[in-house]
Amino acid sequence: MAATDSLQTSRPGDAGAGADGGSRPPVALVVVAAVLAAVLLVPLGYVVSVVVDVGWGTLEPLIFRPRVGELLVNTVLLVVLGVPLTVLLGVGGAWLVERTTLPARRFWAVVLVAPLAIPAFVSSYGWASAVPSIHGLSGGLLVSVLAYYPLVYLPAMAAIRGLDPALEESARSLGLGSWAVFGRVVLPQLRLAVLGGGLIVALHLLAEYGAFAFIRFDTFTTAIVVQYQSTFAGPAAGALGVVLSALCLTLLVAEAGARGRARYARVGSGVARAAVPQRLGVLTPLVLLALTALGVAAVAVPLASVVRWLGRGGWGGAWSQPELPQALTQTVLLAGGGAVTAVLVALPLAWLTARHPGPLARLLEGTSYVAASLPAIIVALALVTVTLRILPGLYQTAFTVVLAYVMIFLPRAVVPLRSGIAQAPVALEEMARSLGYPPIVARLRVTLPLLVPSIAAGAALVGLGAANELTATLLLAPTGTRTLATQFWSQASAIDYPAAAPYALLLILLSVPAVALMFAQSRRRGAR
Repeated sequence: MAATDSLQTSRPGDAGAGADGGSRPPVALVVVAAVLAAVLLVPLGYVVSVVVDVGWGTLEPLIFRPRVGELLVNTVLLVVLGVPLTVLLGVGGAWLVERTTLPARRFWAVVLVAPLAIPAFVSSYGWASAVPSIHGLSGGLLVSVLAYYPLVYLPAMAAIRGLDPALEESARSLGLGSWAVFGRVVLPQLRLAVLGGGLIVALHLLAEYGAFAFIRFDTFTTAIVVQYQSTFAGPAAGALGVVLSALCLTLLVAEAGARGRARYARVGSGVARAAVPQRLGVLTPLVLLALTALGVAAVAVPLASVVRWLGRGGWGGAWSQPELPQALTQTVLLAGGGAVTAVLVALPLAWLTARHPGPLARLLEGTSYVAASLPAIIVALALVTVTLRILPGLYQTAFTVVLAYVMIFLPRAVVPLRSGIAQAPVALEEMARSLGYPPIVARLRVTLPLLVPSIAAGAALVGLGAANELTATLLLAPTGTRTLATQFWSQASAIDYPAAAPYALLLILLSVPAVALMFAQSRRRGAR
């Protein structure tokens, strides 16, 4: 072991040395990561350029006007009310499934994660067709909370599965009741999971377009799309984009500050014992009723609406639309291209962070989160502006669409890859090199096979997001391009709900494998 450690620290720039942060990373790796980071910062650069090019004198009256105030109130209320509701449902559902005597816990665990397979705009379509009067803030909260609470449920479930019940038992032995134990012992240990999930939900709420457009609820994103359609990328759209970007970056900073420095870890030896489930007792019927109502609202209503409209359109006629095969094919190609490209872009960033940790690695990796925190509409406007001014040949091409997918969903690939690289034993690469293999060959033959699960997970998560992405695709796709999301939006916007139903169902079916993978990974992480 000592020999291995000595070998790892004696070669600057190799994988072993980087693993403990004791050497500088290879120059080529830093250069590649820096170039990628610069590309990822294009949307943020666009926001800054809007302020510089248009000038504060022009932007000020566009920002400080009554309409922006109305949008700000709607958007802030959506986040302030929506995030706590998703946290309540997500943490509460995870606790019931993982730590109580809830009947059929495995069944309810699947039901609680199922809404992730239904795109938010499809859920909105289902509710709008079932309850035509739904609109405004209440409608926006209903649709978005039902669609996004699993983003808190999954990390909360993983965190709860990993908790050591000895802490809770010690608290009970000191006389604390069940609610006090949950509030004073369990909840603080879920801080990182709750903050992370809440941040993701908040960013989704700021970026969502289709779900709110269906129910006539105006936010900054819906207003920017309308403004873009009427005046292209004019000053008014830029002004709204500046305010929306400021909100997103504020959320990032607030979440980072709220994490604090506290860490919760078990320091004893051995393996943590399984928790004793808390008895629900007389509350069992009420809890089952609440979970049933949640499942019906989040899953059954949208699915029932899709099936109902399919029936009204005639099952044969609905599936005979000539655009359907093309939309399915182009969705798979674009989403697949985005997934593969995102993995290739994420690999050097994740490798740098996992094998050569340090301020530079954190800075370069952080660009992926900054870019992804900006709404898709800002990313799309940035790429429209850059391609028209600098690279007109790339305007409205498949390359630009794929690039937008990478910018929007890159963290979904970076996180699993970084984890996989960190867990890959460096000693195996050293053994291969001792047998005469060059470093790159050793990594390809030894480390790459170990990363296959992480690569597959990252690609699946990016593909899920790309297949369901609507806003950037509408703005950037080449003329004549049809994806399931854009075709669904086209038909549903024309109030042709029967024609939109097949596209909605295919979107759901395409989402199921990625959601199942996310669910399995969350349970596996919590069990470790």
